[in-house]
Amino acid sequence: MMVKSIQGEVKVEIVQRELQDRDEALRQLKNYLARAQDRMKTQVDKHRKEMHFEIGDLVFLKLKQHRQHFVAARISLQLNARYYGPFQGD
Repeated sequence: MMVKSIQGEVKVEIVQRELQDRDEALRQLKNYLARAQDRMKTQVDKHRKEMHFEIGDLVFLKLKQHRQHFVAARISLQLNARYYGPFQGD
């Protein structure tokens, strides 16, 4: 964790300037990271849709590949079912 420098804390001017440059670089990096995260979230949200289920609805579950072997043993991973169910929602 980097500690933010305080003006007048360091007596040597060149060290103070380096600390200010570091703080500015960190501020810019945080800004760029936040903007990139916002762009990624916007792109992901374009493909999402809101789903609402009622109690008693039948639903299919999509499981991650490493979890599938607990549900059903298959000979080939490529031939695994993509969805499991239907299950009744509680």
